[in-house]
Formats: sequence, structure tokens, C-alpha cells
Amino acid sequence: MVKLRLKRCGRKQRAVYRIVAIDVRSRREGRDLRKVGFYDPIKKKTYLNVPAILYFLEKGAQPTETVQDILKKAGGFKEFHFHSTKTKSN
Repeated sequence: MVKLRLKRCGRKQRAVYRIVAIDVRSRREGRDLRKVGFYDPIKKKTYLNVPAILYFLEKGAQPTETVQDILKKAGGFKEFHFHSTKTKSN
């Protein structure tokens, strides 16, 4: 299964993240299938390769919660209903 998730880059205390399509069995810094975006939480900047993201979403890739929030803020992904993988515990 493929997921869209964040891959940490940058130096200590100055983290930036790449949004990547990656196999779920790979670790966070593992080899990705394709880089589909960039997120800088310090400067509040986001770059998304929309055609690549749409391609992976159509093929069944599931975004993590953080990537899902980034996509919702960007807009344009309203036709996709993301499945939440976390369950609420009482």
C-alpha cells in the first residue's frame, strides 16, 4: 500500500518536510516512490505537485493525517474522501 507522508529534511531545530509517496513498509527516511510536495512549517510555505498527488490518490494512496490537513488547506481535493486510520479510544 502506498501512503502520502512527510519526510523530514533540514537541520536541527530547522526542520522542513518533503511530501512523498512511499510504501508503508518503508521507514520515514526510506526510499520514496516520488516527491510530490514540500512543506516548511517555519516559513509557513507549501508547494504541491497537484497532478502527481491526484495520480497517487486515484491509484488508492492514503495520506497521513498531517498530509491530509495540508491538502485540505490547499483546497482542490474535495472530491476525495480520506479514510481516517486512527481510532478513538474511550
